[in-house]
Amino acid sequence: MPLPPLAGGTTGPAHLRPLLETVLQALTDGATRRNGPLPAGGPDTTTRHTRTHTHPLLPDHGTGAHHALTRLVTALAEGAADPAHPHCAAHLHTPPLALAAAADLAASALNPSMDSWDQAPAAATLEADLTTTLAREIYPHTPTPDAVITTGGTEANQLALLLARERHGPTLTTLTGANAHHSIHRAAWLLGLPTPHTLPTPTGTLDPHTLEQALTHHPGPHLVTATAGTTDTGAIDPLDTIADLCAHHGATLHIDAAYGGPVLLSPTHHHLLHGLHRADTVTLDLHKLGWQPASAGLLAVPHTHHLTPLHHHAPYLNADDDTEAGIPDLLGRSLRTTRRPDALKIAVTLQALGRDGLADLIDRTLTAAHHLADHIHDTPGLDLYARPTLSTVLFRPTHADDHTVATLRRTLLDHGTAVLGRAHAAGRLWLKATLLNPHTTPTDLHTLIDHVTRLSLPTTPLKEGNTPR
Repeated sequence: MPLPPLAGGTTGPAHLRPLLETVLQALTDGATRRNGPLPAGGPDTTTRHTRTHTHPLLPDHGTGAHHALTRLVTALAEGAADPAHPHCAAHLHTPPLALAAAADLAASALNPSMDSWDQAPAAATLEADLTTTLAREIYPHTPTPDAVITTGGTEANQLALLLARERHGPTLTTLTGANAHHSIHRAAWLLGLPTPHTLPTPTGTLDPHTLEQALTHHPGPHLVTATAGTTDTGAIDPLDTIADLCAHHGATLHIDAAYGGPVLLSPTHHHLLHGLHRADTVTLDLHKLGWQPASAGLLAVPHTHHLTPLHHHAPYLNADDDTEAGIPDLLGRSLRTTRRPDALKIAVTLQALGRDGLADLIDRTLTAAHHLADHIHDTPGLDLYARPTLSTVLFRPTHADDHTVATLRRTLLDHGTAVLGRAHAAGRLWLKATLLNPHTTPTDLHTLIDHVTRLSLPTTPLKEGNTPR
């Protein structure tokens, strides 16, 4: 049996080209067979169908590259929840830009490992330049802003709590809103910190008066976590006012802007993030409103020396004499050792689209959310929760109970018609549309609402498994 070819080197592209044709055809075939935002039939049907076309995964004798790619990629595409479909709008699950996916292919083929310079010479430079560039967008008034690339908001939030713990010690009191991402509590648990004090957010955002009372009555040192783009509603906490309170009480401020952070690049909407630059740490996630393939997260700090606690020494990767000789030390750029060059796809996107191109994508997406909210408001039989802050819209059938709302959502999933999320707000369960596809048209949104209203027409509550008329 001949040796399988490699992706790198001067011959790698020639070996990749025919395989890519196979992959692209399989992606097309799978999406055509699915013919919707996700496969119909629910988990059991999808599992059975997928296994029929992918087993055995480890045969005694290999089937060959083209056969395996055709079968498995087609099965995966046919059984995918496709965020590029305008009716796939449940989560912060973005449709990646084609140019970012193409750059990710190059990263996979070259396979730099970002734990030592001698494994990633050019990639190390690109990552350093990219993180500085993005950090300056968040901290335009400090001389040495910096950022580290993470797997997403969860890892970035964990790093933020780690840096705060190293600054203040293990008795750090974390104050966070009920609207905050679940990763804040998980990070505190992983780091051995006291359980965060969760402050009620009945209006959807962190109330400054409630926060001030907590800062006054809970012993310090304090870490306050605010959110710029909540998972449930896309709400943004009053960042400037929270920063004032933190400054007054000597508290460290972390802002989780995983969702809303890229809005900084939009001249139309950047005012929503006023005060972001006052945070000690900021989470940013470009596989949300940045249209990158996962993963593409960052944690930014106003001064590069704030990242010093992340330094780690492993002589085979960053020997002291190598560092003294001028070889960059990459181990302090992450808690991970081996990691992909995620900077490449982000850098390609920034350079290809520029500020105005990215701002246009952001503005189109937020405009679509407002159009959806308008349409829901004008549709008899539907209730709108609130005007969207970013691109998340909550709504529900009028007079429906929570069980009916939950069943309606699962029915849409089961039919493969639409992927909508769910969120609790104002004491009720709501359907959640998180729009991240800048290609979505008003017609797409009207059709999405039509799918919902057809199911919510019966006057009796939906029962699990009901078929829409």
